[in-house]
Amino acid sequence: MKKALRVVGFLLLALAVAGAGVYAWASMKAGQKLAQKYTIHSADFPIPFPLNPEEIRQLKLRPGAADSAARQRALERGQHLVESRYACRECHGKNFGGGVMVEAAPVGHLFGPNLTNGKGSRVAHYRAVDWDRAVRHGVRPDGTPLVMPSQDFRNLTDQELSDVVVYIQSQAPIDQTMPRATLGPILKVMTATGKVKVAADVIDHDALHAVLPPDPSAALEYGRHLATICTGCHREDFSGGPIIGGPPEWPPAQNITPAGLKGWTAEQFVTLMRESRRPDGTMVRDPMAGMRNFASNMKSEELQALWQYLQTVKPVSQ
Repeated sequence: MKKALRVVGFLLLALAVAGAGVYAWASMKAGQKLAQKYTIHSADFPIPFPLNPEEIRQLKLRPGAADSAARQRALERGQHLVESRYACRECHGKNFGGGVMVEAAPVGHLFGPNLTNGKGSRVAHYRAVDWDRAVRHGVRPDGTPLVMPSQDFRNLTDQELSDVVVYIQSQAPIDQTMPRATLGPILKVMTATGKVKVAADVIDHDALHAVLPPDPSAALEYGRHLATICTGCHREDFSGGPIIGGPPEWPPAQNITPAGLKGWTAEQFVTLMRESRRPDGTMVRDPMAGMRNFASNMKSEELQALWQYLQTVKPVSQ
């Protein structure tokens, strides 16, 4: 009996030592990844975007009023983008003063930084090039990677990103300093083994960004542009499946290719987006349920363009 207990104790000790070794290795590798420097192209754009001559003519502006009108238009566009398509507040808080992304010791503590101009702001001195690096490339001004899911925002056009910045900068200053992100054992191991990648590793940093979004009248092209915000959960081919990096309680993302939406109508798709209700009457769960807060603010032309485009993608059967 004593011999058996000694064997069990030895095995437990060996497992503990092996576990400590794996954790130490994962901590080192994850630390190296977060300290890595990335070379990003230098993108620049005006904040806000100026009015073009045709807009100035249509608005019949008096001399000197174009700048004010341009800022107002950018503010309106930026508010719509934030409230209907880009979930900035989900990570950065309702007032953009900072928020909690993940706070679970085994996984890690991830926080969205303060984006206002108050004390503790991480972006108070950001220029256009810095916003581009962070939002569309997942990289800090010093070249190190962010934990921000920038792959979801890499297709923002220059004008759209400029509009979002104008809207964020219009918010009241909040004095709050958010802690730096720390990875727990689970994220350290997944980062070290490549199961979870920082956005900077999956984005083409040499790709050029479109200056302006497609015109809504070009429904398919406009829908293609809108659909890029779906790929974070539904994957690049829209085939769905387990959501990489999401908590275990999240259900797999729906296949939204024509194969997965077979038998659906445009009206049913709009109902799902705005009310979180499937054609059979059942309700979707998070994270899709949370998208209702944004999709309910989308214009009808946006939802119709998104539906039309999804009908044209390659069907993927599961």
